[in-house]
Amino acid sequence: MKHIAILAGAILFSCSVGALAQEDVGKNEYAVACAVCHGDSGKGNGPFSRLMNISVPSLTTLSAQNEGSFPFLEVFMTVDGRTQVEGHGAPMPVWGERFSAAAADDFGPYGSELVVRGRFLSLVIYLESIQE
Repeated sequence: MKHIAILAGAILFSCSVGALAQEDVGKNEYAVACAVCHGDSGKGNGPFSRLMNISVPSLTTLSAQNEGSFPFLEVFMTVDGRTQVEGHGAPMPVWGERFSAAAADDFGPYGSELVVRGRFLSLVIYLESIQE
């Protein structure tokens, strides 16, 4: 229940920002945190992908792999990584912990969680926008 309340707060906060701005913020989050492995285009061909011992998945086919429907909540929780039993096959960073630690000093434990969820929300909205 706590997670739903936090997610709802992040969604309400993000709605005031506007969809276009939200996607721009998400694109920036992607460029900073994801592109090094998943590539600028999201196809799994980033510079670090050659160094991985597993293949890096394309993020542009998530809807196609889910019968045409973008698995929003699943993607959100996967990026967060804190509630997964096995963090995305292990090599992907648990971004929830990293983002939360970075925001904790400025916003406290509860405020930092809203900031983290807002960042993830922006990122997932961007990922939804790059589906093929």
